[in-house]
Parts: sequence; C-alpha cells; structure tokens
Amino acid sequence: MKLFTLAEANDALPLVKEHLARIQKLYARIDKYRDSARAAAGASEAGGGMEGGTNYVHALYEVGKLTTELFEMGVQLKDYSRGLIDFPSMRDGRIVLLCWQLGENDEIEWWHEIEAGFAGRQRL
Repeated sequence: MKLFTLAEANDALPLVKEHLARIQKLYARIDKYRDSARAAAGASEAGGGMEGGTNYVHALYEVGKLTTELFEMGVQLKDYSRGLIDFPSMRDGRIVLLCWQLGENDEIEWWHEIEAGFAGRQRL
C-alpha cells in the first residue's frame, strides 16, 4: 500500500479529478444502456445483440482502465457517483485516510480513521 504525504496527495488531485469526472460521465452512459444490455444478454442464445453495444462495452472498458490507473497510483476509489476517494497516509504513527470528493476545494482538508469512513471525517 502506498502511503501519501498531504503534499503528495494534493499534487495528485488534478489527475485524480480528471479521472473521477470521466468515470462519472462514463457511468452515466453505461446506465443508459443497462436495460438494453440485460435484454441482449437474455436474447444472446437466439443470436441477439443490442443497439449501442459497442459504445456500452467501450464505456465499461474505459471505466476499468481509469479505476485501474487510480488503484495503481495508490488512490482508493470509494464512491464513483460522488467522486469520493481516499489516500492512505501516516498520522501520529498510524495509517489513516486522507479524504476528498469532487466539488470540494482543490486541496485535501479532511482525514478519517480507516474504520470510521466518511462519517468520521475530521478537519486536518
């Protein structure tokens, strides 16, 4: 597990924000195709397909790619719909999570204990 300093996490935010915004847009596209995908899966034995299937698969692939890139950076994606992420960090000799979500300031202002989650956020 990568541990971030506050400065490292803040430096990563511009790229992370881009990824999160893109993931949200892709999920909006995926949601439009969800019912068609279920129907196509049920009809697949009969040789069926779905309109927009290529776009659906491409959006799924892109989400996977972006989430993998976040994971490889050491960023923990907690909620794609809110753009909620955590950066593991050291605080007072223990691992905690620096917490940030889309729409907040351009710098991380919150942290929480690993077990506390979002509800246990505290100001830095």
